[in-house]
Amino acid sequence: MENVDYDLVIIGGGPAGLTAGLYASRARLNVLLIERVAPGGQVLITDHIENYPGFPEGLSGPELTDKLVAQARQFGLPIESEEVESLTLEGPVKIIKTSGREIRTHAIIIASGASPRTLHVGEERFQGKGLSYCATCDGPFYRNKTVVAVGGGDTAVQESIFLTKFASKVYLVHRRDQLRATKILQERALANDKIEFVWDSVVTGLDGFFGLESVKVKNLKTQEERTLTAEGCFIWIGIVPNAGFVGDSLEKDPWGFIITDAHMATSVPGVFAAGDVRNTPLRQIATAVGDAAIAAYSAEHYIENLKS
Repeated sequence: MENVDYDLVIIGGGPAGLTAGLYASRARLNVLLIERVAPGGQVLITDHIENYPGFPEGLSGPELTDKLVAQARQFGLPIESEEVESLTLEGPVKIIKTSGREIRTHAIIIASGASPRTLHVGEERFQGKGLSYCATCDGPFYRNKTVVAVGGGDTAVQESIFLTKFASKVYLVHRRDQLRATKILQERALANDKIEFVWDSVVTGLDGFFGLESVKVKNLKTQEERTLTAEGCFIWIGIVPNAGFVGDSLEKDPWGFIITDAHMATSVPGVFAAGDVRNTPLRQIATAVGDAAIAAYSAEHYIENLKS
């Protein structure tokens, strides 16, 4: 058997990557976790999490990250900050090229996550202070409040309907004069008294002092601008997998997400994917953690079989 640097390398340090690292370390695999910036991923910009089991009072994203990192390191997980540039996956030894070196490994778990498309109107100022990309996560914080939703596809419309369970009013801003969502969702949204449609319009700005207070929109046909008073803004104009380094080496769906089976195995033996980077029907911390446990278990058995 050819020599390798590690039995397993995990790419990505969000909840999925850290959970995979925890399981792999406890299994006494020679494992390395690589994270481009700092452990936590999208969770780091989450102000408050109240739907992750085991924390009835809720906790912040950084707090959860600290707990995940501490637990993984307790079992010896090494975490290094590097950016993965490309993968070579042919054969039993996989090669990971980073900005500074090449790493040889028997198996890989890709847990690099995904990022929401942005409007480029200063969203970073209101991250965790009124701006969100997840109604399931943050909708309950806007009970009896006014919010703005942006988008016209299935996700935007379905999530806007979900928001009406909490918000007193939902402005749905869409750049066209008709929705792209499926007809049944359109019918439900159009029949919902809490949703007011802002057609042919785009968001041009966000404003507020301590938190979001208003959203500026512009009508593309009339060029008229208006300000919507709102305490929350949910953006659903698409999500992009953080998988550029994968190239064409793995099978992906039409949107670029990595395709896996129930064991989190990809189209290449020895390569697994977990969390938001894979084609999953739900992108939540709880599902990322579940994916990662399965991926680590599958990787462990793959490595054992390879060595034997």
